[in-house]
Amino acid sequence: MRIFEHGLDVVEVVPCTAPHPTEVPVQRRQFLRISCAGALALACSPRGANGGPAVVATAPVEAPAVDLPVRPAAVTPLTKSADEWSKLLSKERFHVLREQGTERAFTGALWNVHAKGVFRCAGCGLGLFHSADKFDSGTGWPSFTRPWVATHVGDRGDASHGMVRTEVVCARCAGHLGHVFDDGPPPTGLRYCINSASLVFAPED
Repeated sequence: MRIFEHGLDVVEVVPCTAPHPTEVPVQRRQFLRISCAGALALACSPRGANGGPAVVATAPVEAPAVDLPVRPAAVTPLTKSADEWSKLLSKERFHVLREQGTERAFTGALWNVHAKGVFRCAGCGLGLFHSADKFDSGTGWPSFTRPWVATHVGDRGDASHGMVRTEVVCARCAGHLGHVFDDGPPPTGLRYCINSASLVFAPED
């Protein structure tokens, strides 16, 4: 087997029966080498019933079976002015949801609620957390390991009060809910610390 450069390509030549190199000029020697290689490739290819090249069928490649997550429907943002919100919300809810306020620990209406149901945004009604993910953190605020639907709760940086925290907000109305910390229980290791005033509880049958 020999390798030589033909123009800019590197061509692999299969030995074949041809005159001795010393008896053939260089140009003809290269032509014979290429011709022999092509003839050998054609001879080795499968033949069809009519003598032409056979068409080789290949089995289709099947994609691996993967359980794709169901993509939740997009949340349409709800925008209102501060004046509009103040007319819709109680003073306490307005302070928490629209002014990033925090209720005092153990004073909220929902921190000790353990009934089965959904905790919805007090501003727009979007379902945010489920009782199945609620746990007693001992902090005096409703605590959850994860949102009911991931896309229903957003987060953003919060550097207020001399601390660096992650604020969580309603994905629809951008109302302030509380903060999320990485000291929660399994399976997520997260603790969503939420104000009762930002939620309304809808019990399930």
